[in-house]
Amino acid sequence: MAGQRIAARAAACATVTVLTVTAGAVARADDDFASLPAQQIADRSRDALLGVRSLHLRARGDLGRGRDAMTVDLSLDRDGNCAGSVDLGGDKGAVRIVKRGDAVWVKPDADFWKNQVPVGGTTFDSVLAGRYLKGEASDSRLRPVVDVCDLDTFRELVSDNADRAGGTLTKGTVTTLDGVRTVPVTRDARGQRVTAYVDTGGAHHPVRLTVRGDGADAAVDFSGFDEPVPTATPAADDTVDVSALLGRTPAPS
Repeated sequence: MAGQRIAARAAACATVTVLTVTAGAVARADDDFASLPAQQIADRSRDALLGVRSLHLRARGDLGRGRDAMTVDLSLDRDGNCAGSVDLGGDKGAVRIVKRGDAVWVKPDADFWKNQVPVGGTTFDSVLAGRYLKGEASDSRLRPVVDVCDLDTFRELVSDNADRAGGTLTKGTVTTLDGVRTVPVTRDARGQRVTAYVDTGGAHHPVRLTVRGDGADAAVDFSGFDEPVPTATPAADDTVDVSALLGRTPAPS
């Protein structure tokens, strides 16, 4: 049971760390948005991000605070569906995550079991033999994965942190990222510089966020706005029920 909780929480913490750091620097805009003041661009792009039904995010790099560089790669929607992975960096291991409806699948790799669960981890890895742990979304041991797979959790982080960012907000010159024309909006606060590159067309979503300073050097790319989360789930013979491996969830006291 401890191994599963650690796997779930590691995935959740890696994702939430990235989202919390970047929240508050994002924005939106109108047709002539590149000429707007930085604050208006930021406010309107944030609203565009909060309005999406689904998205794909890829966060990578070093967030400082003594952490290894990590990678979070997730597609998620407001219905709580998600698919992707979290790599904790270095030799700490990685976890694949799939959630569809009320079912959740989690597959930590061998490095994760070895380094994150030093007591019994290799046994769990041997029993699973490369298969996923499967459980219900209502299982308390999987709650961190369930929460991080819900786009509403991400939206709440953005909304709650938007008014607390502080610092100085400035606008840069229009630049092209991966073929997308964007305008950068940068916030300097608490020793870090966070820049949102906002699409000058369409709904004006932020397409990239970068975090620099105070030991951090990371980036988050957004794409797949309102596109469905992949529906593929692990086959039955590629899964082990979480209760079979860890026992049934203890009844509430």
